[in-house]
Amino acid sequence: MAFQCQRDCYMKEFVTSVVSCCPAELKHEVNGKKETLKGFNIKLQDTILFPEGGGQPDDHGLIGDVPVVRVTRQGADAVHFVGSPLEEGQEVQVKVDWERRFDHMQQHSGQHVITALAENMFGYKTTSWELGRQRSTIELDTPSVKPAQLQALEEAVNEKIRVHTPVTVQLLSIDDPAVEKVRSRGLPDDHAGPIRIIDIEGVDANMCCGTHVSNLSHLQVIKLLGTEKGKKNKTNLIFLTGNRVLKYAEKSYSTERSLVSLLKTGPDEHVEAVDKLQKSVKLLLKTNLSLLRDMAVVITQNFKNDPRRGNFFSLHKKEGDNEFMNIIANELTTEGTLVFLTVGEEKGPGLFLLAGPSERVATMGPRVLEMLQGKGAGKNGRFQGKANSLARRGEVEAFLEQQCKQQEE
Repeated sequence: MAFQCQRDCYMKEFVTSVVSCCPAELKHEVNGKKETLKGFNIKLQDTILFPEGGGQPDDHGLIGDVPVVRVTRQGADAVHFVGSPLEEGQEVQVKVDWERRFDHMQQHSGQHVITALAENMFGYKTTSWELGRQRSTIELDTPSVKPAQLQALEEAVNEKIRVHTPVTVQLLSIDDPAVEKVRSRGLPDDHAGPIRIIDIEGVDANMCCGTHVSNLSHLQVIKLLGTEKGKKNKTNLIFLTGNRVLKYAEKSYSTERSLVSLLKTGPDEHVEAVDKLQKSVKLLLKTNLSLLRDMAVVITQNFKNDPRRGNFFSLHKKEGDNEFMNIIANELTTEGTLVFLTVGEEKGPGLFLLAGPSERVATMGPRVLEMLQGKGAGKNGRFQGKANSLARRGEVEAFLEQQCKQQEE
């Protein structure tokens, strides 16, 4: 069957009834972490909430006052996952998250237009596409797209928008001869009911289950952001449609205003200003590293020249790095000295190095690693790695100093 959301993509509210309600679980991603939610699968008599398919994500919305977390298709049915049960036979009002739905309609219809014209103009077939959260991508079956072709394609798709090209939906039986004439990547194995054709007048007729605008003027504008290298001999074309273009322009202008304030230059000079800053930073880093190396040499010489020096050396340097520690270790471990070095924030994360006689380092290294809550390994008289916290550095130093005294005794 065709759902109400497919018969009327612009319907925002709909009254229907609950057919079934069953306990269920859903693997769901929240803030980048996968969680298993307990809830219920709801089947309705009909729905205006689109189940994911055809490259288009599912709709969000409400059944009564219960939020719908996910909508999927199972054969001829749409299954709505919710957190609270609903009574079978109960009449309910379904509401769609219209901002999300209309965004998906714009991106999906925009994809159809771009796909059709890319093939008609240059022979580039679409092999897949992705409707992303911020921007969408079409995979074209070509190693590259020339800048002039990209510009011509953008002009062509926007011309179709300017002339108010109609978009219609046809429902055909699977044995209708017209089905053979439309573009398609095949039907899913569990497809049931009529074949749905999205017809963009004079541009494209394509088999599709997704929600679409009724006229290309509703797309407002399409912006082709550029291309990226895709899979073998493929090119990914990145695009925005409609409201996403407006949001992109607003965000870009806000960024531009911030850069004007930070760089003290006009927008046309931003690239040059950042390039100069990067070169200055590289020079400063190079100078800083050179000074750190010189400092490491001076530190080791002062220790060697101190007549009261023992067989233990410890140092923390906030601005140091691995090379700084290794220079010191290389100079001092030849003297049979146990060396404990750390760099980074005093009570935050950082790097550490324990160096000296192999047997002592191998014995003490794991204990140091434990106290610093770090990750690392050791061999040949060196034990080093990353510390999650240097807050216990003083305890480590006291422990090592005690071990050295015991060794002397």
